[in-house]
Parts: sequence; structure tokens; C-alpha cells
Amino acid sequence: MNAPSRDTMLLTTPFHSRVAAMCGLNDWGNWMGYTTPNAYFDVELEYFAVRSTTGVFDLSPMNKYRITGPDAEAYLNRMVTRNVSKIGVNRVGYAVWCNDAGEVMDDGTIFRLGKDDFRLCSYQRADDWLEWCRLGFDVRIQNETEDIAALAVQGPTSCTVLSLLGLDNLNELKPFGMAHYTFEGAPLMVSRTGFTGDLGYEVWVAPEQAEALWDQLFERGKDYLIKPIGSYALDIARIEAGFLQARVDFVPAEETVRPGRARSPFELGLAWLVDFNKPLFNGRAALLSEKAKGSRYRFALLDVDGNKPAHHSFILKGDKQVGTVTSAAWCPTAKSNLAYAQIEMPHGAVGDELVAEIYYQRELHWTRLLAPCKVIEAPLFNPKRRRQTPAPPY
Repeated sequence: MNAPSRDTMLLTTPFHSRVAAMCGLNDWGNWMGYTTPNAYFDVELEYFAVRSTTGVFDLSPMNKYRITGPDAEAYLNRMVTRNVSKIGVNRVGYAVWCNDAGEVMDDGTIFRLGKDDFRLCSYQRADDWLEWCRLGFDVRIQNETEDIAALAVQGPTSCTVLSLLGLDNLNELKPFGMAHYTFEGAPLMVSRTGFTGDLGYEVWVAPEQAEALWDQLFERGKDYLIKPIGSYALDIARIEAGFLQARVDFVPAEETVRPGRARSPFELGLAWLVDFNKPLFNGRAALLSEKAKGSRYRFALLDVDGNKPAHHSFILKGDKQVGTVTSAAWCPTAKSNLAYAQIEMPHGAVGDELVAEIYYQRELHWTRLLAPCKVIEAPLFNPKRRRQTPAPPY
């Protein structure tokens, strides 16, 4: 048998030597072509590290694009639905971008590093789409995914632990702000961003400094019970906080095979990201039409009775199926059984009472459970420390 070539093997991140050494469960997944841990030692304990102390997640596989040039702002404003001109220098903005039909291609974050200097971070690879959208704009686009290593450092003690690295005045950084430091003689950037809904930061360095950053972070943080976390624990935290995940809660429009499977920002509960007062953007006409006529679906956050997560469940109104669950989890801190669902209009308004048709297996026996559920307005986990400035010391 021929050995696999490097072209067919999963890539490793700059932190891999440290990640592999701590991954006692040897439970690995594939994130956009990179081998990443699903869990290190115990999913629930990893989750509680984020909610009680500090959890560290390797973000390096995130697709990162540097967009520069005199038309950089106009280019991004044409591509995404929100008004990029309102994102100040050293600030970060969440955004979605659509095709001409108003269907979401992906979501991501826009880092404004300078007047004409941006970094776009996305879950999906977007090289072709970014190039197609570049027509008529004086911009330069560089895929710098392999040039930047990144860690999400999340949880109540995250600011305290990072400050021990010599990151002065980090506690003064506001949510969605950026600060620049020097680490091991090289640039280090910290953003007060994350995917957990808690106090937290993302740290960005060159790959050459990755292992030193990991070592010093865990050395300084050991008295604060710092732990690495995998994708399973992160998934519980993001569901509890109300964050969507591409390829889970929506199918990127570029990947849909069957008609009607893509979703608009309105159908994902992201109407607040659509600014019709700014200049022309991709999908504007289609979204204006949808706003006038109404959407096909409504994104709903459900509080489900019981403790059986409603994974892949049908949602019923009486005897009629009106929706499907896209994400579900028992959320320990919120003490709630939460689910995200795509509900057919006009159902799914806040306060609407529905039923989740849940199937679960115990000892080879399948059980059908009809669990009452209620549409709630907002995530149940939303701690004050998430946006508190100065960040509280722990």
C-alpha cells in the first residue's frame, strides 16, 4: 500500500505539537482540511473551563483574508450586507454576505486594521468569491490563513491570565475592540471577540511564536485552572450563547444542491445585519423584495421541556410538521434544553408553543418523545462580564 501523500493528508496548525500532547482522548476531527481535536479529556469539564475559569481553543484553521487598497472599504461594503464604513479602526464587526438572490454565502468577522486595511475571517473558503467580487475595485486580496496562528482564550479568568503575559491595560479593551502588543519581539494582536458568549479574547500571532505563546499561556494560567477545549465543548457554549454555525444551522448558498435549501439573513434572524441605507450591495434587490413580501422561514430559539436534546428533530404545531431543528444541546450553565430551528412562516413567533419530536436510543432501543417547547426571544446565557469594561478581575 502506498503511503498517503502530503497533498491528501490533513494539515496541522502551528500549535499542533502542544495540542497533540494534551489531547488525551485522541479524538480528532477535520476543520477545513486541518486536523483539530473534538475533545481533549472530557467534554463537560472542557465546557466548564470556559464558564468557570479559562478555556483555550485553537482557531488557526479559520480562513483569514487580508484586504487592502484604496477601494477596500467600498469593496467590502459592496459584498456584505452591513455598513462597513461604521466599523472604526481597531474595531471588529460581524457580517454576512449574500449572492444576488439574497441567500447567505457565509458569515464572518471583519477586522479593520487601518483606513484601507481589513482582515476578513470566515468559516468557509472564499478565495473565488472574493476574487469575483473584486471586479471594478482597486484592492489586493491575500489569503493569509497559514501566515497567522490564533487562539481563542475564553472565560471569566481569561483577561487575568492574558494580562500575566504582560498585555498591559487589556482589561480596558472594549468588546469588539483590538489591541496591539509585542510578544517574543514580534507583533501580537488581541481582539475582544469569541464564539462562547462569555468574557473572552482571540490572540493572533505569527506561526513562529505559536508554541511559545501556548507554553507561556498555560504556564501563567495553571493557577487559574486553564484548560484546552475542543470543538464539542465549544459547540455547547455557542448554542447556549445563541451563535449560528455554517454547515450546521444553514447551508452556504454556494454549496446547496436542492432548490430552496439556502436561507436569507431574515430567515436566520440576522435582519439587524442588513442596512438598506448604505450603497448597493450583493442581494439588495432580492432582500428588499423579501422584506416587502415576507420570508418563507423564521429562525427560532426553543426552550425544550426535559433533558433530551432535540438533535435533528421535527417541530410540530398540532399534527402538522412546521420545522426542523438544526442545533440542540443541554446547556449546563443556563440549566436549559435549547434548540435552534427553522420554522415555516407564520409559525415560530416569540411565545409560540410547539412540540419537538425527539428520537433517542438507549441500549439499542429507540424511544420517541414528544417534548413541548416554547419560542424564546433571546439566549438564556448572557452574563454581564461578557461586555463589562473594564473587564472584571478574577
